[in-house]
Amino acid sequence: MSDFFLLSGIGFLFRFLPVFLIIYYIVPKQWRHSVLFLGSLIFYAFGETYWVLMLLGLTFVNYAAGQTLFHVKGRRKKKRRGVNGRDGMRKAALFSIVLFDAGILIGFKLAANLIPGFRIPVGLSFYLFKMLSYQFDLFRGESPSRPSFIDTAAYFTMFPQLTEGPLMHYQEGFFLETRTKKDELARFEEGLFYLAMGFSMKILLADRLAAFWQELSTIGYESISTPLAWIGAYAYTFRLYFDFWGYSLMAAGIGIMLGFPFIRNFHHPYAASSISDFYRRWHITLGAWFRDYVYIPLGGSRKGIFRTVFNLLVVWLLTGFWHGGTLNFLIWGLLLGGMIILEKLIPVRLSEKAPLLGHLKVLFLIPLTWVVFAIPDPLSLTVYFGRLFPFFGIGNTLNPMDYLKNMSMLIPLFAACILLCLPRFYGWIIKKRESFPVCLCMTVLFWISVYSAVLQGGQSFMYFSF
Repeated sequence: MSDFFLLSGIGFLFRFLPVFLIIYYIVPKQWRHSVLFLGSLIFYAFGETYWVLMLLGLTFVNYAAGQTLFHVKGRRKKKRRGVNGRDGMRKAALFSIVLFDAGILIGFKLAANLIPGFRIPVGLSFYLFKMLSYQFDLFRGESPSRPSFIDTAAYFTMFPQLTEGPLMHYQEGFFLETRTKKDELARFEEGLFYLAMGFSMKILLADRLAAFWQELSTIGYESISTPLAWIGAYAYTFRLYFDFWGYSLMAAGIGIMLGFPFIRNFHHPYAASSISDFYRRWHITLGAWFRDYVYIPLGGSRKGIFRTVFNLLVVWLLTGFWHGGTLNFLIWGLLLGGMIILEKLIPVRLSEKAPLLGHLKVLFLIPLTWVVFAIPDPLSLTVYFGRLFPFFGIGNTLNPMDYLKNMSMLIPLFAACILLCLPRFYGWIIKKRESFPVCLCMTVLFWISVYSAVLQGGQSFMYFSF
């Protein structure tokens, strides 16, 4: 896969992105969405040469459906047969396009699990969810004006968000605004800062922790000690977080450069005081998608405790399936759903009565759920938990001091991860991002990251497979 297709790829950062931005800034503002659409198709073609035709076809189909669904919220309806007939047509169109988009996603997910060697197109889950939210929002009258084809196509295919989100709504600022060159320069500098920060998180933290996790898999879970198993669980926890948070910051930074609002996808999840709070802070746009288009339409928490429990189980079962059709993802989703349900059922909330215990619960349970998320094979998963909790009787390790081998590398990595997980420390960086010391530090980290990516080669983002 060409590194033109990877936001962390050198080809993307120093060839595709500069050329695209130069063209984007020099064309008249009314042409920028056209440039964004064409540039995004070229970007996707570097990685998914054949599937780009499917993306283009889905764009045409969803645009046509959206034209049928569009209406303005609050417009006074006249009581006549023609209006009632149009409402019925709109509902039928909504049902048809949802069935079409969801059917494609489910079909590809099932095929990936049933057909050996079959691979889901990169970003399929993200851009289909974007298309579905677009249809629901047009049906509800959320868009202030009828979208044009170019605006719609640019929104669906916007390359910073195409492969891994975040799931920006069409009406969340996807309209060109009149800005002065000074405003654009300030936004470019801000976007460049987030791009550099996300890139550094990906290369210097996530990729190095990924190499350690891969080493554990190569050794074999049955051979590692209990301390190393726990270190591995937290290494994977940080690796997943800084891989996806890094991507989200890079995507947000490029979006700011293009004139769009900052889309927050993470809000210090490891500072959460409960599992529910954690998932309000983690992958915020996906959680909001399931809340707005699944949980609330099912009744949310408005129809009694039993219906609330059912709705939460449905949401988390779908969340697990969205990540993958293997058994571990379904177990992961139902496990989290069960934890969140228990928090709702227990009358005394731990996070309110004993905040410290709530934080410790998150820091203990969430890494265990990520182990379930990470290991698809049930036997290997059982072995790993047997190492985490040795009273399961898996057997003794050959080298009980194996955890000392990588400590010189892991201690500084874990220390940096913990610092960035602290809201005050990260908030200070963002607040001081225009100061000379912070800018200098970020510049140095960015070029160290570039050197590392060139020397060792960067890994693709983890959420490419979803």
